[in-house]
Amino acid sequence: WYRPDLQGVIVVGDIDVDQIEAKIKKIFGPIKMPKDAAERKYFPVPDNKEPIIAIAKDKEQQVNQVYVYHKHDPFPEDLKNTVGYLIYNYMTSAVSNMLNTRLQELTQTATPPFINAGVEDNDFVLAKTKKAFMGVAICKEGGIETGLAALMREIERARQFGFTEGEYTRMKADYLRALENVYNERSKMKSEQFVSQYVSNFINGDPIPSIEDEYALMTQIVPNIPLDNVNQLLKSLVTDSNTVVSLFCPDKPGVKLPTEADIKKVLTDVKAEKLEAYVDKVSNEPLMKETPKGGKVIKTEKGPFESTILTLNNGVRVILKSTNFKADEIRMSSFSRGGTSLFDEKDALQFKQINEVAGLGGLGNFSIVDLQKVLSGKVASASASVNTLSEAVSGKCSPKDLETMLQLTYLSFTAPRMDAAAFESYKSRLKAQLANMEVNPNIALSDSLRKELYGDNPRVLRIKADMVDQTDYQKIMDMYKDRFKDASDFTFIFVGNIDQATATPLIEQYLGSLPSINRKEDFRDVNLDIRKGEHKNVFHRELQTQKATVCIIRSGECEYTLKNQLMMSMLSQLLTMEYTETVREDEGASYGVGVSGDISLYPKVEATLQISFDTNPEKRAKMSSLIDKGINDFIANGPKAENLQKVKEYMLKNYEANQKENGYWMNILYSYFWENSDMATGYADTVNGITAADLQHFAKDFFSQNNRIEVSMTSGDTK
Repeated sequence: WYRPDLQGVIVVGDIDVDQIEAKIKKIFGPIKMPKDAAERKYFPVPDNKEPIIAIAKDKEQQVNQVYVYHKHDPFPEDLKNTVGYLIYNYMTSAVSNMLNTRLQELTQTATPPFINAGVEDNDFVLAKTKKAFMGVAICKEGGIETGLAALMREIERARQFGFTEGEYTRMKADYLRALENVYNERSKMKSEQFVSQYVSNFINGDPIPSIEDEYALMTQIVPNIPLDNVNQLLKSLVTDSNTVVSLFCPDKPGVKLPTEADIKKVLTDVKAEKLEAYVDKVSNEPLMKETPKGGKVIKTEKGPFESTILTLNNGVRVILKSTNFKADEIRMSSFSRGGTSLFDEKDALQFKQINEVAGLGGLGNFSIVDLQKVLSGKVASASASVNTLSEAVSGKCSPKDLETMLQLTYLSFTAPRMDAAAFESYKSRLKAQLANMEVNPNIALSDSLRKELYGDNPRVLRIKADMVDQTDYQKIMDMYKDRFKDASDFTFIFVGNIDQATATPLIEQYLGSLPSINRKEDFRDVNLDIRKGEHKNVFHRELQTQKATVCIIRSGECEYTLKNQLMMSMLSQLLTMEYTETVREDEGASYGVGVSGDISLYPKVEATLQISFDTNPEKRAKMSSLIDKGINDFIANGPKAENLQKVKEYMLKNYEANQKENGYWMNILYSYFWENSDMATGYADTVNGITAADLQHFAKDFFSQNNRIEVSMTSGDTK
């Protein structure tokens, strides 16, 4: 199938079109069509009246996955270039979104029928001639029939009674708001977004309307598409025939799986049930009933990188950097020193789950389900987290929804909500997820790696299914509240299309009202240092696909500077190029070798470089030696001049592009205020000034500390 008549080449970017076209013709033009080329056929998928059931088992499968397909004919190819196709896609996505919301609500009940579930309309498996409205459920062990029944029941409920006006109103608001966001950012589309559209056009014949045209059409059409049309579409997608059910299950001794007859009985029983219409429970109250008293900016200063620093009377520090890179985006990040490092290690099981558990109940007067409803039509999010060394609230919003993001931030500090049913649901789903985790070979690898790196430090505990019931909800919430009861040492950073005059009163209102007790604290060093010296653990694991996975970690001390950070990045890229040539191309031993290096400042400066790859078991030992040889050659000879030049060009090109990214400036400001380090000033000059001798010296200093940990999992010989 690799032949000219089935091939397309798509190039998007800052290019000379004529030059690239000539190059494509030169490279691909000489490729000849093969004689007697096979005909490319799209085979029809036959209809079926009785359900088709397929059941498969695998020793490395971790969860029970149930797929239900309702086959139907695809949208006519000759009508894809009409407005009707846009409307059809909108309506199918509306059905999926509303039904997915209902399924997610079920996962929040105290005894959820499945771990997770969702629906979408897509190609039927690999076929181009048939589509399918597909539902998928991840089920607990012993709960396949229960999960399948719950999934089918919600699909059938929606088919029989349709969706409610409230559900549809919220879905439309979310759709139109997302469309508006894309329209507002139309001048900032990235190359990969264009590529994705062109690929869909080439492969599937999907049209490529301009954003301006799609926005103009859909903002007029969508408000006038009645709910009844959407409900009727679902009835045409899900019928009483053309059903296919497939099960993918762990292959475990002693576990009884449902038979084909059992699955058919579930389908028949659900169809026979007398269902009731879905009740849309939604509150009309605002996110916050009362506006907090507010505080005041007591100091305004000029900050680094054209930012402004505001200090509020409760001690909160706010950094504002206004950009015009994206018309519809404001990013928020924050930090306060402390984190889980201040908790006792005996409570590791509790604080390891704090970021998953603390948000289960929602915020203020709203459950997590109701919170999503009250936020419909808004582009605003905020999430709190407690990390090893810090606590934070991060978020993102449209400029028009800045107040909503700040309200969510305020509630994250002052009104985390507990929900016993949601917690029971969390435990139930987590236990089911973890039940078969051990069959995944990568778990054995990560456990061994963790042990070699950190020994028995309880802070790197991996939670197992039999630990879940020891989770203490109240204790976790108390820990969370402790980290957020004092905002006086918090720094908030805002980057994006933010107007200081408009934002400042809102910042005073919500961030200025955050609780402040002026406690003085810092994070603790909890001895999560990588072990020194040389350690090696090569262990055997029976695998269905014969393979060896090798992870090599080098670590050491290193001064924390911009130049050293850049040299660590260059070293990683240069070694990747070296191993591509030796391990992949010369030896044919791996698809690729991953090399990534980093230097961290806190709690103490530590440099790490990780090298990992998969290979044939019989080549493992030789390839590990080849990795070390690549390092020794680099120390002895330095990098190849042409490779170093390529790396520099790549880094400078990225640096130039990053200047117009909000995320880049967020990272730069975060480093400046969290680490007191400037990772932007002099970047280009520093890159250009790094010599081959500098890199050679850097590599020698780092690797000569002789801290090397190798962990390898192999289905072959461990010698």
